[in-house]
Amino acid sequence: MHNLQALFHIKSSDLKILILGSGGREHAFCWKVRQSELCTQLFIAPGNAGTADYGENLNISSIDFEGIKKACIEKDIELVIVGPEEPLVNGIYDFFKNDPQLNGIIITGPLASGAMLEGSKAFSKAFMQRHNIPTAPYKEFNEASFEEGISYLRQHALPVVIKADGLAAGKGVIICNNTDEAINEYEQIIQKSKFGSAGNKVVIEQFLDGIELSVFVLTDGNAYTLLPEAKDYKKILEEDKGPNTGGMGAISPVPFATEIFMEKVIKKIIEPTIQGLREEKINYKGFIFFGLIKVGDEPMVIEYNCRMGDPETEAVLLRLKNDLVRLIIATEKQELHKEKIIIDKKAAVTIVAVSSGYPEKYKKGFAINFDYLENPEAIKHIDSNGGVIVFHAGTKKENEKTVTNGGRVLAVSALADSLAEAIELSNETLDQIHFEGMYFRKDIGYEFIE
Repeated sequence: MHNLQALFHIKSSDLKILILGSGGREHAFCWKVRQSELCTQLFIAPGNAGTADYGENLNISSIDFEGIKKACIEKDIELVIVGPEEPLVNGIYDFFKNDPQLNGIIITGPLASGAMLEGSKAFSKAFMQRHNIPTAPYKEFNEASFEEGISYLRQHALPVVIKADGLAAGKGVIICNNTDEAINEYEQIIQKSKFGSAGNKVVIEQFLDGIELSVFVLTDGNAYTLLPEAKDYKKILEEDKGPNTGGMGAISPVPFATEIFMEKVIKKIIEPTIQGLREEKINYKGFIFFGLIKVGDEPMVIEYNCRMGDPETEAVLLRLKNDLVRLIIATEKQELHKEKIIIDKKAAVTIVAVSSGYPEKYKKGFAINFDYLENPEAIKHIDSNGGVIVFHAGTKKENEKTVTNGGRVLAVSALADSLAEAIELSNETLDQIHFEGMYFRKDIGYEFIE
């Protein structure tokens, strides 16, 4: 295993890299990392049917820290990219840095104390309050203050937003339009464990009326670099109706994220966040996801995530022209200020194909037919000039066939000169993919098409 001093002077293909996770975001990371001349071998734990095309899948859960340690030692891993939030919130960064056998490995992500920005809605709201970062007014409640929460809801303006404090796979946020519904949901979360232990504490906040966007930075604890922004689509049904999902699609760039608006985001939100982490002595090296909402002409924070978003990553990475591995090494060295981000001016779209019944109960194990594979000319495969790539999310191999293995199954992503062209490319590809019960939204990005 390299020591860090040697690693920082790598000039050629030299790195064995492990990506943790099994979704579309992780497949997109594989695609991007494999383009780096620094990557000599790639492993994914646990991966999916698509990631297997880029490296070796390891049958290890992303939260099995001992299993990950064993794999890192056996495979001589030198860099770990953490995809999902759960390992970070559970302290995988701390686990690596406190273990003499692992602490020479570069790992993307914050300490568990930094991951609390995502791991606890109450923590993140209090952090924003401490550092004067614009967000909705809120109060937090738990079992001990349950009745106070009922009284608070009875007098709260509508709509009202109820959030499970902990991780709930992107589904722990409920917008209620009447008081009885709000009280019922509040009871379900705290007293009926609707979201398990994630709902032991609940944040109740004012509803913000506006349009959402996702902003991403990579920070080394001092400097930060701004990645392409995106807008994701959370609702299962077209016209943004139905329950929340992990995400049904994304676009990048976002037309309303003008230079003037993004300057406000930087000054009022990003810089105070990075400064706040420094002031609170939270060592944070990795991605920060800012879930924002544009209210009038002003940006406000809905939530933080301590990792890249999904499905936004699948669109964002299509537009990032930099070598991602070099950026991560610069992050570890605290030399991000030396890196100039290069963003493709083209438009990217990701449209997610999901299983019937998602985000509630759904069945797995249906064979996926990729009809376009029978005719290589049927779609324009991704290259520097654009095209389509099908990122796998919930898939696995079964008897040489690719089958469904999750709610979100595929993230069909396209890059083109215009958003309209990218949407068309993605939809044409989806028309040539079939599995039982397959569903996708046909209106991703259409509000921006004239």
